[in-house]
Amino acid sequence: MKSTSKALTFLVFTLFALLFISCQRREPQSSSLQTGQLKEPLINANREALREEDQQIDDFIRRYNWNMEKTSTGLRVMVTKNGIGPAAQPGRTVKLSYTVTLLTGDTMYTALNDGPLIFEVGKGQVVTGLEEAILLLRVGDRAKIIIPSHLAFGLIGDQKKINHKASLVYDLEFISMF
Repeated sequence: MKSTSKALTFLVFTLFALLFISCQRREPQSSSLQTGQLKEPLINANREALREEDQQIDDFIRRYNWNMEKTSTGLRVMVTKNGIGPAAQPGRTVKLSYTVTLLTGDTMYTALNDGPLIFEVGKGQVVTGLEEAILLLRVGDRAKIIIPSHLAFGLIGDQKKINHKASLVYDLEFISMF
């Protein structure tokens, strides 16, 4: 009887110990890399990608001997014919004739095939780079514009013709504003 009582006590004690251990709250194991440790390499990788794309655009401009102005965002603009109309204004609708090519020279879109581009300035209806560029132009201007990928369709492209991380070359004419 004593040995049965000792065995029962041992069994109860073991069960309580197991219950106690299994019910204790465990902290999740932390990742070997903290968020701060991941952040810096990602920032550096993005900086390097921007630097490489900027260099590709500069090489393209040199190849064609274009005299382009560069904005603080990286947009390049060269007015090839000055218009005499009013400057573009937010809230106004503009109509553009255009050809969009890649730095490789491949034509993606044209007004001849796809119709003129009509949008309200400042409403986000077109890529950010085109919104920025149109505000630098007047009705009647013809211009060449190079839009870096971060101001165009970015990492995913347009899901139609333009690939991911593509810089765009616009040859455009600012036809009218209404």
